[in-house]
Amino acid sequence: MKNLLLPVLLAFSLSAFAQQDPYMGIVPAPVSVKKGKGEFKLTAETIILADSPGQKAVVFFADYLKKAGFDNNITDMNQLEKGHRDMKNSISLSVNFKGDLPLEGYQLFIFEDHIILNGRGAGLFYGVQTLIQLMQVKNANLITVPCAVIKDYPRFGYRGMHLDVSRHFFDVDFIKKYLDLMAAYKLNTFHWHLTDDQGWRIEIKKYPKLTETGSMRAQTKINRAGIDTGFYDNTPYGGFYTQDQVREIVAYAADRFITIIPEIEMPGHSMAAVASYPELSCNPGKPYKVAETWGEFKDVYCPTEETFKMLDDILFEVMLLFPGKYIHIGGDECNKFAWKNSDFCQQLIADKNLKDEEGLQSYFISRIEQFVNSQGRSIIGWDEILEGGLAPNATVMSWRGEAGGIKAAQLGHDVIMTPGSGGMYFDHAQSKSPQEPLSIGGNAPLSKTYAYDPAPSELTKDQQQHIIGVQANLWTEYIPTSAKAEYMLLPRMLALAEVAWTPVANKDFRNFSEERIPRQLVRLDAQGYDYRVPVAIGASDTVMTGSKFTIELQPSVEGATIYYTLDGYTPRETDLPYTAPLQITVPEKMTIDLKTIVITASGKRSLVADMKLENK
Repeated sequence: MKNLLLPVLLAFSLSAFAQQDPYMGIVPAPVSVKKGKGEFKLTAETIILADSPGQKAVVFFADYLKKAGFDNNITDMNQLEKGHRDMKNSISLSVNFKGDLPLEGYQLFIFEDHIILNGRGAGLFYGVQTLIQLMQVKNANLITVPCAVIKDYPRFGYRGMHLDVSRHFFDVDFIKKYLDLMAAYKLNTFHWHLTDDQGWRIEIKKYPKLTETGSMRAQTKINRAGIDTGFYDNTPYGGFYTQDQVREIVAYAADRFITIIPEIEMPGHSMAAVASYPELSCNPGKPYKVAETWGEFKDVYCPTEETFKMLDDILFEVMLLFPGKYIHIGGDECNKFAWKNSDFCQQLIADKNLKDEEGLQSYFISRIEQFVNSQGRSIIGWDEILEGGLAPNATVMSWRGEAGGIKAAQLGHDVIMTPGSGGMYFDHAQSKSPQEPLSIGGNAPLSKTYAYDPAPSELTKDQQQHIIGVQANLWTEYIPTSAKAEYMLLPRMLALAEVAWTPVANKDFRNFSEERIPRQLVRLDAQGYDYRVPVAIGASDTVMTGSKFTIELQPSVEGATIYYTLDGYTPRETDLPYTAPLQITVPEKMTIDLKTIVITASGKRSLVADMKLENK
């Protein structure tokens, strides 16, 4: 057998320590886990049974086993006579079981001689993901699975992850890798930010200039998170997805029960489109170019009939590519300068009895919503679409804190919570350390993301029903590579998964960060993902006062090594490895600088944690 995934499964073997974890290492933590005794042994002789062999979850599981080197065929249990349905040494995947389960829920029964997984649609797929997380390779011919009974279902129906491909472009292979990661942790909605000032990334057949001109900026200004360096890289930058590539990605996502929501920004963040078709602006005679810097721009779509006709055409093509319910139309950060200085816009405000430019924005969004609704779809917009009055059927994505989401829910609109203030912006730094890579600013450590609750206490229970889910966003102004995208994403995406899926009563940050994350990271490492290595468990940038200290540490990634120094120098592989608790005595009126670093088996490194031990 070819053991292509052997390192992945080996990396996730259950240690004696991990067996103390009530959730058995599973992320996100399930609703209910009852551990059993013993283990199931999967070998070449194990029978894989399915009552719906063509179901996507069954196909996914069979493909996973084959890639791992186990060529067990799927047997249609409907073709077996009842008397010959021997459950011994079998894994049964069933969608036609008796009883009910919550939407997207599953039941997983792992006994020593057989496994039963029940779930309908996405539920069966999520059960497969849990089963995969529990698999442990003992050798080339044996996988074991610890006995347990798991019953599980999600807290929220919308569990989203966003990716901005406008500021920096990511190819099809990376998008698929992104979707694989989402699927593994039971996230079900990919918000694909396809257009912005700095690039138009989706082919529109009727308007080819959108990609001929709009997909390429001439250069990019070099900034440092708000600090204007005053120079450019003088390098053209671009890229876009053909419609065939979009269809390929949409199908790939659907096979993993992920719905893709495309975002076509309007009326602001539209410089790439305006540069392609100046007639979309309020001043068509001006020269325009695809934006070369970040931020907000004064030129936006002008609400003329010609603009609405073109946008309707664009959205029509987009809706042919994306079969999901929602189309995201942006609506954020629309500068009103051009509208205030446009005779046409001022006359339109008067003719439509609009209060002001905010009313004009509401008119714009409502016009677009009418068209989208006419095609049987619904719009989502950032919370600025509340300005001037909310379009009748719009869903609000609350990013500027929770206030917009709370207001929308109180008005009876569905809401997706994604506030930067709640740790949901993964382009923010992962700590306050100056060692962190360049980010747009802000601080969203793993603990902050994990602590977020998308259901505000200010809402009544009925109003909370309008909070349909939660999402984290990855904006890419300062994320030019796939490696950095993964670094900023992980491990925070696992915290998002638990926020979205796990009951509040089951959440435990210590268990999550100290028991389950170390095992998940080594698994992701083996799968080829980059990630931020947390500092050693028990270490931090801190000052401690006393004369005698006992320092107990634990690697933040299973199998990694902690190195330390006491002389103030940056630790590396050439320094002392941590093997047992450190007993440190600090002489009177002295400070010892204990610095630690975690280095994984693959060579990934944490930041250096600096613990100053002072004896005043």
